[in-house]
Amino acid sequence: MSAADPQVAQQLEACLVAYDMDRNPDPPVERAAVKATLDLLTQKAPGRSVEVRIPPYAAVQVVEGVKHRRGTPAAVVESDAATWLRLAAGQLAWVDAVSTGKLTASGERSDLSAYLPLV
Repeated sequence: MSAADPQVAQQLEACLVAYDMDRNPDPPVERAAVKATLDLLTQKAPGRSVEVRIPPYAAVQVVEGVKHRRGTPAAVVESDAATWLRLAAGQLAWVDAVSTGKLTASGERSDLSAYLPLV
């Protein structure tokens, strides 16, 4: 899968349009967009030192460094799907997501701003 994948672009666009209209996107489309963008992140920032959680859809480990194996990871990034997809699309800046509390990032290497946007 690549950032140029038309299906990913369509899913992401459908979600962003829904968010802009203060509506919830179709859950299967939102899930697919979250998983696809997290897949792009794993390609762009391979590794296992930071866990990125977008509940209820998915969690991945990214960024080179100390590998996380069990329990609570040393570095965690978590947000809702709308915040994550806006970050992935470049519609929201990392610093704004963190400062408003829409995204939490804790631990070493948890600032993923260098890898965003993804599409």
